[in-house]
Amino acid sequence: MRRVLGLIVGVLLMGSAAAQQVAPDVFVKGVISDVINIAGNDREIQNGDTAKAIQLVESKVLPAFDFKRMTALAVGKAWRGATVDQQSSLINEFRRMMVNTYSNALTAFKNQTIKFKPVKVVGDETDVTVRTEIRQPGARSTSIDYALEKQDASWKVYDVTVAGISLVTSFRDQFAEEIHNGGIDGLIKTLQAKNSARAAVIAKPQPKS
Repeated sequence: MRRVLGLIVGVLLMGSAAAQQVAPDVFVKGVISDVINIAGNDREIQNGDTAKAIQLVESKVLPAFDFKRMTALAVGKAWRGATVDQQSSLINEFRRMMVNTYSNALTAFKNQTIKFKPVKVVGDETDVTVRTEIRQPGARSTSIDYALEKQDASWKVYDVTVAGISLVTSFRDQFAEEIHNGGIDGLIKTLQAKNSARAAVIAKPQPKS
C-alpha cells in the first residue's frame, strides 16, 4: 500500500485557479508538469525535505480536492451517523493524512515519466475519469486514474485508482475496522495519533546534505 501511495503523487499537484474553464485532462497534465518541475529543481525537496514538500502540496493540492466527499466515501455508511463535529474532525484528519502521505511521496518522485490519455467530455457531463500511466526505467508501468467532478467552473478530485485499486476503497476497508472496534470517535483518535506522530517526525531537524 505504501508503494501504491507513493505512485499517486501526481494527484496532489493541481491548483484550483488552473481548473477554471479547462478540460480535465488538460488541467491534470498542465499542473502536474508544473509542480514536478518545481520539485525537480528544488534541491531541498529532492534531498527529502518533507516540510518544504508539504508547503508545495498545500499551496497546490488543497483547493483541487473535495475532501468532504473523499472522507465521506472513505468512512462509508457510518458517515451518515456521525455528528457535524465528528464529520469536521474526520475531514480535517483525513486532509492531514493525505498531505503528509503525498508530501513524502513527492520527495521520492524521481526518474518517472507520465503519459496522459485524452478525455472527451460529452455535453454537460460533470463526472469524468482522467487516465494516466507512470513509467519508470527498469519497472513495469502503472496506471493511475483520477476521478473528477465538475463543481461550478472547476474540477475537483474525489478519488484515485492505482493499478485498479481505489484509494477511497482502500481507506474504507481500514476505517471500517477502526469504526467496528471504537466507533467514529475511535477512528478520529487513531487518525489524530498517526498524524501527530508523522508531524513530530517532520518537525525534527533535517540532516544537512
